[in-house]
Amino acid sequence: MQIGEVKPMANFETPLALLSDCHRRVEKFLGVIETVATEGRGRELSAEYRAGLETALRYFQQAAPLHTQDEEASLFPRMREVGGNDVVEALVKLDGLEADHRAAEPLHEEVDVLGRKWLDEGTLPPEDTGRLVEAITRLRSMYASHIALEDTFVFPLAGRVLDEESLSSVGREMADRRGIPTVVTPGFSRCAERRNTTS
Repeated sequence: MQIGEVKPMANFETPLALLSDCHRRVEKFLGVIETVATEGRGRELSAEYRAGLETALRYFQQAAPLHTQDEEASLFPRMREVGGNDVVEALVKLDGLEADHRAAEPLHEEVDVLGRKWLDEGTLPPEDTGRLVEAITRLRSMYASHIALEDTFVFPLAGRVLDEESLSSVGREMADRRGIPTVVTPGFSRCAERRNTTS
């Protein structure tokens, strides 16, 4: 199991590509938790599995919420303002994506509580292990369709209907959420992460 970083491919000057990059991190860290839960089965964790679980839990607690804000506070509102037939069709999908965000919250909370209990206590009882596996499995299923819709429909549509100024504003707001200077070095990426957090 590899727990290293997903190689950044975009920066805040290309916010739509960066949002898609963040999806790769979501998929990676969901996979890490699923692997630890299904293979560890509540037993004492190896050093590698412990490090992987700690990193993944930290990502979903600290960094992933910023990605949700990027979409709901920066990208989606600008798309709603544009109008046009394509965007009208997309509005229904955007509502559904925001509903997915709300539905994922209690599942993430359960994963966090159970994962940290495992880390703190060294082992996890069978009933808790079952709950952890079920919660992460539901999240993986939910995110699969959610991410596919955003990567193949929503983000490409945003790239067509939003002008350069709007997209630049999205990127600046994403950077601001993370305390990153507005002028960024080409190739620099923090995806959904705050400065000085571990990815």
